[in-house]
Amino acid sequence: MTRIRAARIAVTAVVPAELGLVVCLAAGVRVPGWALAATEVVLVAVLLLEAWVLHGLYAAGRARGAGRGEARREAVRAVVPVQVRRLLRHELHALAALGRWTVRRRHGVRPGDLAVAYTGPQTAMMYGMLFVSVVETVALAFLIPWPAVHRVVLVLDVYGILIVLALHAACVTRPHVVRPDGSLLIRYGALFDLAVPPDAVASVRVERRYPEGRLVTLSEDGVLDLIVGSQTTVTLELNRPVRFTRPLGATAEARTVRFHADDPRALVTALRRQPATS
Repeated sequence: MTRIRAARIAVTAVVPAELGLVVCLAAGVRVPGWALAATEVVLVAVLLLEAWVLHGLYAAGRARGAGRGEARREAVRAVVPVQVRRLLRHELHALAALGRWTVRRRHGVRPGDLAVAYTGPQTAMMYGMLFVSVVETVALAFLIPWPAVHRVVLVLDVYGILIVLALHAACVTRPHVVRPDGSLLIRYGALFDLAVPPDAVASVRVERRYPEGRLVTLSEDGVLDLIVGSQTTVTLELNRPVRFTRPLGATAEARTVRFHADDPRALVTALRRQPATS
């Protein structure tokens, strides 16, 4: 357990440091040779530690009879913190959504499915953030007198603009989905997915609310609010708890789900057509 803990701490500490170094190099900053060499030595040492720990866990998994793929997944889950895995996964999926958005394709929507958008309340805010980011980037280009600092800030600003676009693209290309069998997929970009089977739906109704809190808020009595633009428009009552995963990997159960849909009546009508929904 000690070596696994050491590997988790090492990967958590080294990834941000390596990212900072990459940003500096991409910005054209001249990193001192000793600093670059020291960083690479530490990185190689961490990679060797990770490889050693992963190999030991993989071998132990294979010895227990696990398949190769299962043993690899178990080893990675043991070494890499779930928060790091989730953040990397979210970012990669969001960046992939940019390409999907460009060609007007949607993720997880099959023939016969009803796709319901939910980006209405946040679209203006997202484009406002983009406008402010672009203005800030241009302004800092004139205000920062030091070339090295200017290049680093430029890379970070451009990357920030790209991430904001990617987050919005992920929301556009990953709508809520009502399947023909009555199952419901409630989503928010690449950050949140909740699959509700048809036999878990007790009732559904249009109900506009303005709750306070973060994107994903769970009350003590099991009411889950998935808030978009400070509002929800659909209330889904469940006849049994449904487990969901928070954006950073923690799991919980909900008995009622309140979420936003741009066309809540279409979603509610589609669900009510199913015999499992009363």
